[in-house]
Amino acid sequence: MEFSHTYIAEYVKRAQNGDSDAFAELYNMTFNKVYNYTRHYLRDDYLAQDAVQEIFVSALKNIKKLNDPTLFVAWLNQISFHVCFDMAKAHKSDYGEADPELLEEVCDTKRTTNPEASALDRDESKRLFEALDKLSVSERELVTLRYFNSMKIDDIVSATGISRSTVKRQLAAAVSKLKNLMNG
Repeated sequence: MEFSHTYIAEYVKRAQNGDSDAFAELYNMTFNKVYNYTRHYLRDDYLAQDAVQEIFVSALKNIKKLNDPTLFVAWLNQISFHVCFDMAKAHKSDYGEADPELLEEVCDTKRTTNPEASALDRDESKRLFEALDKLSVSERELVTLRYFNSMKIDDIVSATGISRSTVKRQLAAAVSKLKNLMNG
Protein backbone atom coordinates (compact mmCIF):
# COMPACT_ATOMS: atom_id res chain seq x y z
CA MET A 1 0.00 0.00 0.00
CA GLU A 2 1.30 3.44 -0.94
CA PHE A 3 0.96 6.28 1.52
CA SER A 4 1.03 9.94 0.60
CA HIS A 5 4.01 12.03 1.62
CA THR A 6 1.66 14.26 3.62
CA TYR A 7 0.27 11.29 5.52
CA ILE A 8 3.74 9.98 6.30
CA ALA A 9 4.89 13.49 7.29
CA GLU A 10 2.37 13.54 10.15
CA TYR A 11 3.97 10.44 11.64
CA VAL A 12 7.45 11.85 11.05
CA LYS A 13 6.57 15.00 13.01
CA ARG A 14 5.26 12.89 15.87
CA ALA A 15 8.36 10.67 15.79
CA GLN A 16 10.59 13.76 15.81
CA ASN A 17 8.83 14.76 19.04
CA GLY A 18 9.68 11.41 20.65
CA ASP A 19 6.52 9.42 19.86
CA SER A 20 7.82 5.85 19.57
CA ASP A 21 4.43 4.58 18.36
CA ALA A 22 4.63 7.00 15.43
CA PHE A 23 8.07 5.67 14.48
CA ALA A 24 6.74 2.11 14.78
CA GLU A 25 4.00 3.08 12.32
CA LEU A 26 6.61 4.59 9.94
CA TYR A 27 8.48 1.32 10.19
CA ASN A 28 5.32 -0.65 9.36
CA MET A 29 4.52 1.61 6.40
CA THR A 30 8.00 1.34 4.86
CA PHE A 31 9.39 -2.02 5.97
CA ASN A 32 8.41 -4.08 2.90
CA LYS A 33 9.83 -1.57 0.44
CA VAL A 34 13.08 -1.24 2.40
CA TYR A 35 13.44 -5.00 2.87
CA ASN A 36 12.76 -5.78 -0.80
CA TYR A 37 15.29 -3.16 -1.84
CA THR A 38 17.99 -4.47 0.53
CA ARG A 39 17.32 -8.08 -0.41
CA HIS A 40 17.60 -7.31 -4.10
CA TYR A 41 20.67 -5.11 -3.69
CA LEU A 42 22.58 -7.44 -1.35
CA ARG A 43 21.23 -10.74 -2.69
CA ASP A 44 21.42 -12.33 0.72
CA ASP A 45 18.56 -12.69 3.19
CA TYR A 46 20.76 -12.43 6.27
CA LEU A 47 22.65 -9.38 5.03
CA ALA A 48 19.34 -7.81 4.02
CA GLN A 49 17.95 -8.34 7.52
CA ASP A 50 21.08 -6.78 9.01
CA ALA A 51 20.84 -3.88 6.57
CA VAL A 52 17.17 -3.24 7.38
CA GLN A 53 18.01 -3.15 11.07
CA GLU A 54 20.87 -0.73 10.47
CA ILE A 55 18.70 1.45 8.22
CA PHE A 56 15.89 1.82 10.74
CA VAL A 57 18.26 2.33 13.68
CA SER A 58 19.95 5.09 11.71
CA ALA A 59 16.58 6.60 10.78
CA LEU A 60 15.46 6.54 14.42
CA LYS A 61 18.69 8.12 15.64
CA ASN A 62 18.66 10.84 12.98
CA ILE A 63 14.97 11.55 12.43
CA LYS A 64 15.18 14.90 14.22
CA LYS A 65 17.73 16.02 11.60
CA LEU A 66 15.18 15.61 8.79
CA ASN A 67 14.09 19.17 8.04
CA ASP A 68 11.23 18.40 5.65
CA PRO A 69 9.04 15.53 6.94
CA THR A 70 7.46 15.09 3.49
CA LEU A 71 10.86 13.88 2.26
CA PHE A 72 10.98 10.95 4.71
CA VAL A 73 10.73 8.25 2.01
CA ALA A 74 13.48 9.84 -0.13
CA TRP A 75 15.61 10.26 3.00
CA LEU A 76 15.02 6.61 3.96
CA ASN A 77 15.92 5.57 0.39
CA GLN A 78 19.17 7.49 0.71
CA ILE A 79 19.99 5.77 4.00
CA SER A 80 19.11 2.40 2.41
CA PHE A 81 21.36 3.04 -0.57
CA HIS A 82 24.35 4.01 1.59
CA VAL A 83 23.93 1.12 4.03
CA CYS A 84 23.61 -1.40 1.19
CA PHE A 85 26.50 0.09 -0.73
CA ASP A 86 28.73 -0.15 2.36
CA MET A 87 27.60 -3.71 3.11
CA ALA A 88 28.13 -4.79 -0.49
CA LYS A 89 31.69 -3.41 -0.38
CA ALA A 90 32.34 -5.14 2.94
CA HIS A 91 31.03 -8.45 1.58
CA LYS A 92 32.37 -8.09 -1.95
CA SER A 93 33.28 -11.77 -2.30
CA ASP A 94 29.72 -12.78 -1.38
CA TYR A 95 28.14 -10.13 -3.59
CA GLY A 96 28.96 -11.72 -6.92
CA GLU A 97 26.57 -14.61 -6.45
CA ALA A 98 22.93 -13.77 -7.03
CA ASP A 99 19.81 -15.63 -6.05
CA PRO A 100 17.73 -16.81 -9.05
CA GLU A 101 14.60 -17.17 -6.89
CA LEU A 102 14.89 -13.50 -5.98
CA LEU A 103 14.79 -12.53 -9.62
CA GLU A 104 11.58 -14.50 -10.08
CA GLU A 105 10.06 -12.51 -7.22
CA VAL A 106 11.39 -9.14 -8.36
CA CYS A 107 10.57 -9.53 -12.04
CA ASP A 108 6.87 -10.01 -11.34
CA THR A 109 6.45 -12.37 -14.27
CA LYS A 110 2.87 -13.30 -15.10
CA ARG A 111 1.85 -16.56 -13.53
CA THR A 112 0.05 -18.96 -15.78
CA THR A 113 -1.34 -22.48 -15.68
CA ASN A 114 0.06 -23.16 -19.15
CA PRO A 115 3.30 -25.14 -18.63
CA GLU A 116 4.83 -23.94 -21.93
CA ALA A 117 4.18 -20.27 -21.12
CA SER A 118 5.43 -20.80 -17.59
CA ALA A 119 8.65 -22.35 -18.93
CA LEU A 120 9.09 -19.38 -21.27
CA ASP A 121 8.62 -16.99 -18.32
CA ARG A 122 11.29 -18.85 -16.33
CA ASP A 123 13.63 -18.85 -19.34
CA GLU A 124 13.11 -15.11 -19.87
CA SER A 125 13.68 -14.44 -16.16
CA LYS A 126 16.86 -16.49 -16.23
CA ARG A 127 18.15 -14.56 -19.26
CA LEU A 128 17.32 -11.26 -17.56
CA PHE A 129 19.04 -12.44 -14.37
CA GLU A 130 22.16 -13.43 -16.29
CA ALA A 131 22.19 -10.12 -18.17
CA LEU A 132 21.79 -8.14 -14.92
CA ASP A 133 24.75 -10.00 -13.48
CA LYS A 134 26.89 -8.79 -16.39
CA LEU A 135 26.17 -5.13 -15.59
CA SER A 136 28.53 -3.25 -13.31
CA VAL A 137 27.39 -2.71 -9.73
CA SER A 138 26.50 0.93 -10.47
CA GLU A 139 24.57 0.01 -13.63
CA ARG A 140 22.70 -2.76 -11.82
CA GLU A 141 21.95 -0.34 -8.99
CA LEU A 142 20.36 2.23 -11.29
CA VAL A 143 18.30 -0.40 -13.12
CA THR A 144 17.18 -1.84 -9.78
CA LEU A 145 16.18 1.53 -8.37
CA ARG A 146 14.31 2.63 -11.48
CA TYR A 147 12.62 -0.53 -12.71
CA PHE A 148 12.39 -2.93 -9.77
CA ASN A 149 11.78 -0.33 -7.05
CA SER A 150 9.81 1.98 -9.38
CA MET A 151 11.71 5.01 -8.15
CA LYS A 152 11.39 8.30 -9.97
CA ILE A 153 14.55 9.88 -11.39
CA ASP A 154 14.48 12.62 -8.73
CA ASP A 155 14.25 10.00 -5.97
CA ILE A 156 17.24 8.17 -7.46
CA VAL A 157 19.13 11.47 -7.48
CA SER A 158 18.29 11.94 -3.78
CA ALA A 159 19.23 8.37 -2.87
CA THR A 160 22.52 8.24 -4.76
CA GLY A 161 23.74 11.84 -4.69
CA ILE A 162 24.41 11.66 -8.43
CA SER A 163 23.28 14.57 -10.60
CA ARG A 164 20.00 14.22 -12.51
CA SER A 165 21.68 14.37 -15.92
CA THR A 166 24.25 11.75 -14.91
CA VAL A 167 21.53 9.43 -13.57
CA LYS A 168 19.56 9.75 -16.82
CA ARG A 169 22.66 9.23 -18.98
CA GLN A 170 23.95 6.26 -16.97
CA LEU A 171 20.50 4.70 -16.76
CA ALA A 172 20.02 4.98 -20.53
CA ALA A 173 23.43 3.39 -21.09
CA ALA A 174 22.66 0.59 -18.61
CA VAL A 175 19.29 -0.15 -20.23
CA SER A 176 20.89 -0.16 -23.67
CA LYS A 177 23.59 -2.54 -22.44
CA LEU A 178 20.94 -4.76 -20.82
CA LYS A 179 18.93 -4.89 -24.07
CA ASN A 180 22.06 -5.84 -26.03
CA LEU A 181 22.89 -8.55 -23.50
CA MET A 182 19.34 -9.90 -23.65
CA ASN A 183 19.25 -9.92 -27.46
CA GLY A 184 22.80 -11.07 -28.04
